[in-house]
Amino acid sequence: MTAQDDDATLLAARKLFAGPCEFVWGTGSIDSLPPQGLPEVAFVGRSNAGKSSLVNALTGRKTLARVSQTPGRTREINFFKLGDRLMLVDLPGYGYAKASKSLAAEWQRLIFAYLRGRANLRRVVLLMDGRRGVMDLDNSVMDLLDAAAVSYCVSLTKIDKVPPPERPVLLSDIMAKARQHTAAYPEVFATSALKSEGLDALKVQLAALAEPQA
Repeated sequence: MTAQDDDATLLAARKLFAGPCEFVWGTGSIDSLPPQGLPEVAFVGRSNAGKSSLVNALTGRKTLARVSQTPGRTREINFFKLGDRLMLVDLPGYGYAKASKSLAAEWQRLIFAYLRGRANLRRVVLLMDGRRGVMDLDNSVMDLLDAAAVSYCVSLTKIDKVPPPERPVLLSDIMAKARQHTAAYPEVFATSALKSEGLDALKVQLAALAEPQA
């Protein structure tokens, strides 16, 4: 691919994510998911990993996805239609320590049932806080995605909070761990919703999964 092709691909991705994006569905039950249609990209990660912030940053909005300072607050699967070409899906966070065991289990059943049963799910973006790296529960989710044969990529969030000299080692470590998982995409995306870092590369990958432009 030439540099000109790369530029055109990036411009097309930016255009898609700068276009219309609207909330279309929210549910806390696997029995009331919206009809399957557009390709879906789901964002999943530990509570407070920055899922809603990343969705807002990618789409250039501040309040499209609700951002809470309280981990574990998002309890629904929320669907956002992007330009009639792609559905962005914000999943509840997992692993919030202060959630009751029964409620945490309920959230996780909801997440995992969605991941296993959604035929039009094209990619999962697995968010990990760059300050913490891969935690045990993240490894468990990666194993689940492998078992479900759901293609996923890792996005390290809050990368602006990681000192620049430490980033190459962190990325190398995460990529090495991702290569041990059969469903993991080989590239790791280092992002910051606050500083708008690393968003273009992720937009390009996700835009490639969208319905072709009419």
